[in-house]
Amino acid sequence: MSKLLFRDSKLIDLESIVAIYNSTVSSRLVTADTHPVSIESKEAWFYAHSSDKRPLWVVENESDGALVGWVSFQSFYGRPAYDGTVEISIYLHENQRGKGHGKAILQYCLHRAPDYGIDTLLAYIFAHNTPSIALFEKFHFSEWAHLPDIAVLDGQRRSLKILGIHL
Repeated sequence: MSKLLFRDSKLIDLESIVAIYNSTVSSRLVTADTHPVSIESKEAWFYAHSSDKRPLWVVENESDGALVGWVSFQSFYGRPAYDGTVEISIYLHENQRGKGHGKAILQYCLHRAPDYGIDTLLAYIFAHNTPSIALFEKFHFSEWAHLPDIAVLDGQRRSLKILGIHL
């Protein structure tokens, strides 16, 4: 597998970030959004990230510069006592899935998280998304919560798991 490069996202990347996100909507496996989102609807989310505390990284293939995906750290609950706890989100370009990139990205994030004052990572994953659950469990995340049947996707109730790890 080729080496991955992580860089802070720029506003010009938002179109690609949203396109990758939207490519997961129809699978009903990754996101609770039921329709594609607009670039404009993600602008506040984009600006909530910062390179010094809550990065939003674009991931590229070093050999050819191809966009692999993106990863973000997002504050949990917005209260000062939770400052060291973040939600991690990893999204891969359609052409880059199944190549081991998710593993490499998660490994990188676990290594870098303490640099941002992060001591706890959370992953919100649909219970039926067994590949993502397996990935996070491989890195010693464990189930911290199971929220049964809290989402409705195409008329079918779906459960959410929260996986966590203390670093």
